[in-house]
Amino acid sequence: MDISAIYYDGWKDLVRIALAAPVIYFTIIAFIRLAGKRSTSQMNNFDWVVTVALGSIAGAGITSNSVTAVESLFAIAVLLFIQWGLTFVLARSDSVEWLVKSSPRLLVYRGQYLMQNIRDERLSKSEVLAALRENGLTRVAEAELVVLETDASFSVVARKNADVSPEHLAQSVVGVPGHS
Repeated sequence: MDISAIYYDGWKDLVRIALAAPVIYFTIIAFIRLAGKRSTSQMNNFDWVVTVALGSIAGAGITSNSVTAVESLFAIAVLLFIQWGLTFVLARSDSVEWLVKSSPRLLVYRGQYLMQNIRDERLSKSEVLAALRENGLTRVAEAELVVLETDASFSVVARKNADVSPEHLAQSVVGVPGHS
């Protein structure tokens, strides 16, 4: 066995990885975007994809005879570069952000469930009530709003402390009654 092949066995596989990694990365993001926020609960899609992919690549590099250490490290570097580049573009382009990131969605407004929004996010009333309880509220009527954020966390604003205008809310949240 040639010990040097453990670390490096030619450029062909590095080129294959450089071409395959972006395709795989963006395809996974598209699949996660279609699957919805719950598939990456408490992580944004990009962090989730990179975390899972890095673990898989590292595991393959450590345990697979067909993947060299250099190939694994190169694949990790390519993914992290894609991650950096995508977040760089996202910070500067609303249209790209709209394309790849989900939007926060309003689930409760002025003490009323927005059942269509809850169904669209594949949630139940009991999950919304759990979010209310986590924020010290016991009834939906006590909530001015509940928003499912892009990382699948819930933001809850109590009615006693707020009167949020629908126009203001519709600027950053999907599903506000009377606004598209």
